[in-house]
Amino acid sequence: MKVVVFGATGMIGQGVLRECLLSPSVTEVLTVGRAVTGRTDPKLREIAHADMFDLAPIRADLADADACFFCLGVSSAGMSEDAYRRITYDLTMAAARSFPAEVTFVYVSGQGTDSTEKGRTMWARVKGKTENDLLALLPKAYMFRPGYIHPMNGEKPRSRVYRALLPVARPLYPVLRRLMPKSVTTTELLGRAMVNVATDGAPERVLESPDINAVGAR
Repeated sequence: MKVVVFGATGMIGQGVLRECLLSPSVTEVLTVGRAVTGRTDPKLREIAHADMFDLAPIRADLADADACFFCLGVSSAGMSEDAYRRITYDLTMAAARSFPAEVTFVYVSGQGTDSTEKGRTMWARVKGKTENDLLALLPKAYMFRPGYIHPMNGEKPRSRVYRALLPVARPLYPVLRRLMPKSVTTTELLGRAMVNVATDGAPERVLESPDINAVGAR
């Protein structure tokens, strides 16, 4: 199985890339982003692409992919709705439209996403619109809605907020897992769940943290 990973330099993408490289089900991994990860592995090929809104120059590299794991994303803090929508919705849909219809497309959304697209929370509405249009576009699109994601293997978050919170959250992770089992997952389970969904599918097309953990543990 050939997998394309968008956002492999971020914390989630780092974890997903690791699980892809470890999985015997994955024979080839292509990362696409503005920068490469710098990792070396016989399975791995990387493309640094400046304009992520225009993937036409690399469309041929994506044509034979079996799955795309879309891990790109930004925090909405301090952003206008138009600016957040451009990165969250426009960029994601540009990537999705670059793949053949039969690809398995896994989108990292977030807990609390508003499927009605009518709520008060800006980021949740935009994520909801993104999810809805991906589900309509691709028959094998899956929406992952994790809450807190715990890095298990040295993955480093790019978000300043996440970097600031991580030293506090790391020792509390066992407590968080017990107290909020429906809102907690790990980079390992998230990455493994993506691989398992790409190989065997999932009962639902929208997966919350407990679903992600269950599929990741298969």
